[in-house]
Amino acid sequence: MKQAIFPATPLLTGADAEQKRQQILDYFHATFDRYEQLFEVLTSDEAYYVKPIALRHPLIFYFGHTATFFINKLVLAGLIEQRINPGFESMFAIGVDEMSWDDLSDQRYDWPRVDEVRAYRRAVRATVAQLIESLPLNLPIGWDDPFWIIVMGIEHERIHLETSSVLIRQHQLKYVQKHPAWEPCRDSGPAPENALVGIPATELRLGRDRSDPKIYGWDNEFGRHEASTAAFQASRYLVSNREFLAFVEAGGYADDTLWPEEGLAWKKFAKAEHPTFWIKDGPQWRLRLMLEEVAMPWDWPVENNYHEAKAFCNWKARESGQAVRLPSEDEWQALRQFAGVADLPGDLPANLGLSHEASSCPVNRFAHGPLFDVIGNVWQWLETPIYPFAGFEVHPIYDDFTTPTFDERHNLFKGGSWISCGNEAAPVSRYAFRRHFFQHAGFRYVVGDAAATQPASHYETDRLISEYIEFHYGEDYFGVANFPKTLAQLAIATMGDKPAGKALDLGCATGRATFELARHFDQVTGIDFSARFIGVGTQLAEQGRLRYTLTEEGELVSYKECSLAALGLTDVAAKIEFFQGDACNLKPVFAGYDLILAANLIDRLYSPALFLKTVHERLNPGGLLMLTSPYTWLQEHTKREEWIGGFKKDGENVTTFDGLKAMLGKHFRLVRGPESVPFVIRETKRKFQHTLSEVTVWERI
Repeated sequence: MKQAIFPATPLLTGADAEQKRQQILDYFHATFDRYEQLFEVLTSDEAYYVKPIALRHPLIFYFGHTATFFINKLVLAGLIEQRINPGFESMFAIGVDEMSWDDLSDQRYDWPRVDEVRAYRRAVRATVAQLIESLPLNLPIGWDDPFWIIVMGIEHERIHLETSSVLIRQHQLKYVQKHPAWEPCRDSGPAPENALVGIPATELRLGRDRSDPKIYGWDNEFGRHEASTAAFQASRYLVSNREFLAFVEAGGYADDTLWPEEGLAWKKFAKAEHPTFWIKDGPQWRLRLMLEEVAMPWDWPVENNYHEAKAFCNWKARESGQAVRLPSEDEWQALRQFAGVADLPGDLPANLGLSHEASSCPVNRFAHGPLFDVIGNVWQWLETPIYPFAGFEVHPIYDDFTTPTFDERHNLFKGGSWISCGNEAAPVSRYAFRRHFFQHAGFRYVVGDAAATQPASHYETDRLISEYIEFHYGEDYFGVANFPKTLAQLAIATMGDKPAGKALDLGCATGRATFELARHFDQVTGIDFSARFIGVGTQLAEQGRLRYTLTEEGELVSYKECSLAALGLTDVAAKIEFFQGDACNLKPVFAGYDLILAANLIDRLYSPALFLKTVHERLNPGGLLMLTSPYTWLQEHTKREEWIGGFKKDGENVTTFDGLKAMLGKHFRLVRGPESVPFVIRETKRKFQHTLSEVTVWERI
């Protein structure tokens, strides 16, 4: 029985709100129905509780999870007040993301009965349907609209329609049965010979606008990314089972030199000798589909993980002498545009969105320009780990959809598969999986001299570093101006018409004052004892932006981004260098400065006197030394005998300012201060340090 066409993700625009309401209601019920229909392929209740693979929960979890997602998000958004089953909404909430093969969990669950979960799903269906029918609806539906949360739940269930189908494909055959709604393709023939198609150099502007979403999107799709790709060649077809067989028969799985370290570790752990869904049957090969095994369709795309695709490319590069590799995200977008595939799914013929059979099909069935299967059939692994576009923001109702994957361990794949529905089917979508995991995914390869770029996806999570990034580049709190910027402005104002060749920001931390001084000076050096701090400044100078997490409370964090462009500092980055160094023992090369700024440094040095008695050697005559400090002398930083103030001597108070005058008087004269400059450091959402730093400026005589 041919399944009715599964509705695509709806446009969020339109002129008739009530018509759109009905469309979303139909979309919700169709998705809920199709998801439950997937679980009809299980032969018994036992099939719900036996794990298809050791690294994932049993299927009972996924049967309940998508329903609890609706309730948990609706409660969080304030759209409903009462939970339906608090126990289920806790049990089924967490544990979906793939667990690595090297961090297995033995946590036990007291799973409910299947009929109990079915009853729960019915209650959730009624609750969500009632909301769709009654919530005010204004078009277009945007990021902050209550209906965005409704569509989020539907799209989330469509993701799990696909991921659950992969788990069912990995289940023992005795636990699954054929089903008329999930009939696979029966078409197979000789595999076509692959060939290379030239893709011209392309200028790209990627990223979606939150103010005009058109269709639903996940957080990582929004923002801005501009890039250019050099000309390269791409394989006309996805790699077929026949083409991959050559790699298997050549001993590709036994040749460790073809497998990078991570892939080699996976291969040895899994004892992999061929693709997971291939079954050796005497001299023949068979293929495991979702519900059955069939004679190997050699003209279908091979399905594997990233590590297998990478090893194949390494083998083919060695055999052919060409630079064969996986495409980057930018290159995939370039070939997609070259093939004439639009941003949104549209009506392009493709094995996508359950519009054909419930399986892959021959790689030469769906042409997209000179290429085949640019979208659809199977996902295509890319070389690029997922990373956020500039301007990335998490959605407050689902703040951990993407951010846990910004870890350099989740690679993007593009194009969608035969079961990719809703947002997944859009070429603008950005999904990523751990490299060792399986989806309905294969690959196409490219040939090009330019190495695939690896945009940074890292979020700085070190708490101290993140606090200093926020201190230097983040928000102003309680009306207190940015401290490093204020100091730089004071220094520049005090310089007047003095020469402004070189400046040194000593103890620069994450480097904001270094950048601010470069507005005035020809060259600025930032030096800090901590390589971690220097790394932040270096990344900003090289890449223009960075991302970090801030503690909100306990284990909860928020995700932030700062950029030189937003601060008006892009043009000064070329004038800056960062180095790691000891302020009490700097290399001789660090000399000849017109200004030295030592902000909140002297009470953190192991020998402030050594620094103060020699710092004049690094300044030009007439140059300025700006010192700032709250004078928080602590023996954990500076031995008591090394303090230059903050104690009594001969019964009289000796302040740090007294010590500065005594030590600097021979080579400097005071030209400004002392004066107090406040600063605020954020520790958590509700805890801040408010401090006064005393500023003095000294001119070398």
